[in-house]
Amino acid sequence: MFSPKKNSEWIKNLLTTPEGLHLDYKQSLSSQRKIAKTLLSFANTEGGTVVVGVSDRKQVLGIDPEEEMFMATEAVEKYCQPSFPITFEVYEVPLFTDSEPTEEKYLLLIHVPKSDRAPHALTEENQKPVYYRRKHDRSVPFQLPEHP
Repeated sequence: MFSPKKNSEWIKNLLTTPEGLHLDYKQSLSSQRKIAKTLLSFANTEGGTVVVGVSDRKQVLGIDPEEEMFMATEAVEKYCQPSFPITFEVYEVPLFTDSEPTEEKYLLLIHVPKSDRAPHALTEENQKPVYYRRKHDRSVPFQLPEHP
């Protein structure tokens, strides 16, 4: 079970921040492979946070936090070698109609620290491992240097 935090001002400020080296927004986690790529790119670079439950236009859509936490945890275990720790925060965000709160939606923040076990690879059965790092607001592949 999770206990949501309530800090509407902090969330409003967060939603004014553009995606970048340390921040990514997702509507939901529909693909474990895709979220694994984003999470490991943060671990391979400087760390970062994925905010789940927000549209591309930064509209709070809300999600089921437990389902999304499960997806993220499974993604790291299934696709990331070596695995790395991630932590979660759930925020309850009130939505207003005519200045009255009408319902509450949940946002999930997935925090990824910079890894001291990097580099981490995206691994899939019968595929070569692919390494990603964060560059601006994207997860981009990179090659490991060849050892002589």
